[in-house]
Amino acid sequence: MDDKLLKPYQPEETEERIYDIWQQGGFFDPDKLPERYQNSEPYTIVMAPPNVTGSLHMGHALEHVISDILIRFERMRGRKALWIPGTDHAGIATQNVVEKSLKKEGISRHEMGREKFLEKVWEWKEKYGGTILEQLKQLGCSADWSRTRFTMDEKYQEAVKQAFLHYQKTGLIYRGKRVINWCIKDQTALSDLELEYQEEAGTFYYFKYGPFVIGTARPETKFGDKYVVVHPNDKRYAGYQHGQKLELEWINGPITATVIKDEAIDIDFGTGAMTITPAHSLIDFEIAERHGLDKEEIIDQFGKLLPLAGEFSGMKINEAREKIVAKLKSKGLLEREESLTHNVAKCYRCNSTVEPLLSEQWFLKMKPLAERALAAIEKGEVKYHPERWREIAREWLLGIRDWCISRQIWWGHKIPVDGSEDTFDTWFSSALWSMEVVPKEFYPTQVITSARDILHLWISRMIISGLEFTNQVPFKDILIHATVLNKQGQRMSKSLGTGLDPLEMIKKYGADATRFGLIYQEFGGQEIRFGEDNLLMGKKFANKIWNIARYILSRTDGKISSEEVSSDSEILEKLEETKREVTKNLEQYKFGEASHLLYDFVWHDLADKYLEESKNKNDEATNQTLAYLLDQILRLLHPFMPFVTEEIWSLAEKTENNLLMISRWSTRATSS
Repeated sequence: MDDKLLKPYQPEETEERIYDIWQQGGFFDPDKLPERYQNSEPYTIVMAPPNVTGSLHMGHALEHVISDILIRFERMRGRKALWIPGTDHAGIATQNVVEKSLKKEGISRHEMGREKFLEKVWEWKEKYGGTILEQLKQLGCSADWSRTRFTMDEKYQEAVKQAFLHYQKTGLIYRGKRVINWCIKDQTALSDLELEYQEEAGTFYYFKYGPFVIGTARPETKFGDKYVVVHPNDKRYAGYQHGQKLELEWINGPITATVIKDEAIDIDFGTGAMTITPAHSLIDFEIAERHGLDKEEIIDQFGKLLPLAGEFSGMKINEAREKIVAKLKSKGLLEREESLTHNVAKCYRCNSTVEPLLSEQWFLKMKPLAERALAAIEKGEVKYHPERWREIAREWLLGIRDWCISRQIWWGHKIPVDGSEDTFDTWFSSALWSMEVVPKEFYPTQVITSARDILHLWISRMIISGLEFTNQVPFKDILIHATVLNKQGQRMSKSLGTGLDPLEMIKKYGADATRFGLIYQEFGGQEIRFGEDNLLMGKKFANKIWNIARYILSRTDGKISSEEVSSDSEILEKLEETKREVTKNLEQYKFGEASHLLYDFVWHDLADKYLEESKNKNDEATNQTLAYLLDQILRLLHPFMPFVTEEIWSLAEKTENNLLMISRWSTRATSS
């Protein structure tokens, strides 16, 4: 038995060395796998490209552990397993990071100019952009790093350009002035999916509007309200005709208002009558479009009131709100006010309040594209795991609106139109990811895994792109993993002190313990409450595996064997049952179930029961059984805990002299 096995297992002395051995072997690249793989069926996963600004968090860790388990499992089953890594340029996030860095030096990007600023961004990317990929190696990820892609690679930039030109040629791209979400801080458009909603305390005001009473939480938008809209079937307003003119007193004096009847109005909400601000609400804009109404702008791109606001012109929204209410109250037009808690749209990057504004932007018509995606889902060409996400994806596709694909930032893919200064929404480029980074012989891929928050932002749009450009769905299975929360049910955040840093946990407990602690709780639910007790459990399990190996190898002269044995039928029957169930669970993406089966078999059936019984038996048959059991559990555990299993495998004398990572998942004795 190797002297290393005489010492306790020490992941800090093992993991980096083992990872170097894997990389030197070259087997992360399926083209370099042994000859027996070369005619086998490919198995492909593309990495959800983390932002170049990112660092590893527990959500990332869970996602990549899932992918690595699948890749290692299928590689051991003899498939040409390819996991393609990469990073996303993350337009707004990266630009913000570089701008903050320059601000410390007293420099703004506008002072530098576009060209010089982009040089700075590229410098930053070269220095820091690969950080998260290096961190994934510490986790044991067996991705083919030689194929690493970046969404701003020259070849990828050309693909984005060609996608735009294709959509333009087919009439799906247009430039128009529509209501979009505008981030006042970042000075750019955002899509609906890039908003995060936060509960805020506010006030809901009821104002007299001629013979009507209207309600609003945003009195600062009411200067352009010269239309009052009611539902055509609302009996309360049956006496008013569509198009009827009304003379009434309003914020800055008398106005002429027009009655509009439209079925978009909710009869049961408030008074059933509402004024509309077509330049500052998407719903109002759509009503105005249907009836050919004016769209007067009240708020500018910096969040200040425009001249239409009269005496309030130039004021910021929060400054003007109370003064506008005070004026309406002085005119006797404030009927009442109520406290309310409402969801306020925030920029997902800078957390500033987002304003709906009328803006000239580039749009992609989504309805015809979504119809193809819906048909593919209905036919079962792509499946969702857990199944409930299928209906959620369908609902989004059924209600889809045209996509604002332009952004007013400098870092990103430039829209290829003469005179345009705009760049593409980062998600427009990442929607091409699967089809652009995967070699033809490996496309379409088998599975994509991600958190639920980018189901529509990324996954649904990749289905749309794949069908449009390759006539195939880009992946067969969609796996939405749980969100990792802390023990108190809070989102993990390093800045708020509510999270666990996976790199610190790897340093403290080891990568295998971190991987197993995470996957042990993944049962397809929406949330995992995760704490260090899970990691301690994983560490104890890694130590248990090591100690089992020490005992067995001391009994077998350091040998393990894949040759089946016939004695001790009870433990062998339990082993076969475990192998069948673990294999089935991995095929069905049931990772928590598989890890529990392995834990129970190794700790209880094998260690607590059989090994204890074997101490009273020192015959050759028992030793052969022990050698076989260790061989089998190393193979079964390897996708979950690759470092400790590979280390034990390397120290044991065995028939197969290759690495465990390319040894057979099959239990049959075969030549390598």
